[in-house]
Amino acid sequence: MASLKKILSFYCRFTPSYSAIGYNSRRLLWRRPKASFSGQTWLVTGGSEGIGAAAAKAAVKGGARVICVARDAQKLQAFAESVGVPGRIACEVADFSLRDQVWALLARLEGQGLKFDVVVDNVGIQKRDQILTGEGLETSFATNILSHYLLVRELLRGGMLTDRSIVIEVSSGGMYNHPLVVKDLNITGDGYLGVRAYGLSKRAQVVLTRHWRETYAGTGRDFYVMQPGWVDTASVGRSMPRFRAILRPVLRNHRQGADTIVWLASERPRQADVESIWFDRKERGVHIYAHTPKSPDTAGDLVALLEQYSQQPTAPVVLA
Repeated sequence: MASLKKILSFYCRFTPSYSAIGYNSRRLLWRRPKASFSGQTWLVTGGSEGIGAAAAKAAVKGGARVICVARDAQKLQAFAESVGVPGRIACEVADFSLRDQVWALLARLEGQGLKFDVVVDNVGIQKRDQILTGEGLETSFATNILSHYLLVRELLRGGMLTDRSIVIEVSSGGMYNHPLVVKDLNITGDGYLGVRAYGLSKRAQVVLTRHWRETYAGTGRDFYVMQPGWVDTASVGRSMPRFRAILRPVLRNHRQGADTIVWLASERPRQADVESIWFDRKERGVHIYAHTPKSPDTAGDLVALLEQYSQQPTAPVVLA
């Protein structure tokens, strides 16, 4: 009975806001964004489908050239062809659960002399069962936070971000349930719970964005983290089938999920707090439960862990 009450309380509290109901009610008060991206170059990870593809499509519509990254070459090519604007979407294949493939992607981007105005760090994964990558890391940790850190760090070090560039991390409302627990980010073995691994990695994205904002304050570059609400993505269908079955009629579509990404890229709003998350075009707090701000772990602790796991491979990086 207590469990049922908890479930009902959860859906009653969050469905009106995180579903399409919340999006459609809020957008009545929004102005149409300028969404003029002419001359810009975007990098979108997880760009073959879902929220990433919707953001890439909007960028192309606004005049940008977009480099879409995903692990499935056929899905990437099919998406690029579906946009119908030849030459405006370039495809790069990389599996963000593998550090070697992220390093290889970075080498290719640098070799092309690319500089990015907007980076959308969208790639993410949620697994119910524990799965280790070919490099021995927990998949959510490797995909959702370690690869994000590695990508942005090396784009900054390599001079591949323009002077007025922005980076947008795509987190999740699932992070609200979890404090930052650095020691459990790469948890394997007993005690693993897929939904917790996902939530911890999404909380880490929020804290990492704070690190970037503090480190590069005053440089002209900016860093945002957003959450898209409850979106009907393939990943949700695979990892949370019961949730999707219950809420599918009111889940957001991909364009609605990507809306705040496109708005942030267009408007580049001032952020009042160093650690915030953007949702439906508004800056929001990063804690809604009393226990999550109490973590003793800091952004410095998180970065130290990510540095530990982000070593460059010893084998030569292949450019092609």
